[in-house]
Amino acid sequence: MNFETLLFEETDSIAIISLNRPDKLNAFNQVMLSDLLKAFDYCDDNDDIKAIIITGSGRAFCAGADLSSGKNTFNSEFDNSKQYHEDFNRDSGGILTLRMYKCLKPIITACNGPAVGVGATLQLAADIRVASPKASFSFPFARRGIAPDACSSWFLPKIVGISKALEWSYSGENISSLVAYENNLVGYISEEDNLIDTSKKIASKFIGKSSSVSIAVTRQMMWSLSSESSPEDAHIIDSKVIESRGSSKDAMEGVMSFLEKRLPKFTDQVSKDMPKAFPWRQTKFKKED
Repeated sequence: MNFETLLFEETDSIAIISLNRPDKLNAFNQVMLSDLLKAFDYCDDNDDIKAIIITGSGRAFCAGADLSSGKNTFNSEFDNSKQYHEDFNRDSGGILTLRMYKCLKPIITACNGPAVGVGATLQLAADIRVASPKASFSFPFARRGIAPDACSSWFLPKIVGISKALEWSYSGENISSLVAYENNLVGYISEEDNLIDTSKKIASKFIGKSSSVSIAVTRQMMWSLSSESSPEDAHIIDSKVIESRGSSKDAMEGVMSFLEKRLPKFTDQVSKDMPKAFPWRQTKFKKED
């Protein structure tokens, strides 16, 4: 895969996506958005890819939105109303994080340096965040006279709690990797030289021994159902998914590999073996279904 603003590598069933505008500290623009959307589409469609790692080239992860348009940056960048048939422009960071939210493969971010604005908020849609000691995070939207982007008003409080999310968003302060770790924004800190290897080791814990389809439905269930006001809808979807997966080839293999004390060889594929109940976000489940 060739992209204008990304480096893309496939290794050991993992896609490694590197934001690649190092001379601009990997600042986010519309070309990068388009490239990332295409990369996620490719990863979801490719059954050989079991997990995704996102990192940055050079000394930064992502310095935020490209501000080269000066004072017109935020009223010119998000011109996509025609695409969505709406009377307002959706913010680009949110288009990306919604795509990440719908992704069927686990996402790990390997934050190698400063992550500012959308550079920080895009990471909130990842499942696991790894940071180097040189990494830092900032949510400076109030300092720029705008507001939080990339659905971070939904993601950030779930990760660090409402009080800390508000404190960081009000202040726009710089958050070190250690403070980020102490507040659960990142799950691991790894030396810069080992950052990708650490991320790959984390990915290998689940891509080698777990069913890809089970991981895909688990990701979608956890992200979407954890926000329900009641466990009732979760139970309905749990039941539908378990009923479907219970008769799958992977379920049979999972049981037999356990009984035979060997590693499983799962053969179901995300591209064609997802449960019929998926995607449940597009279906209003009823108790009588």
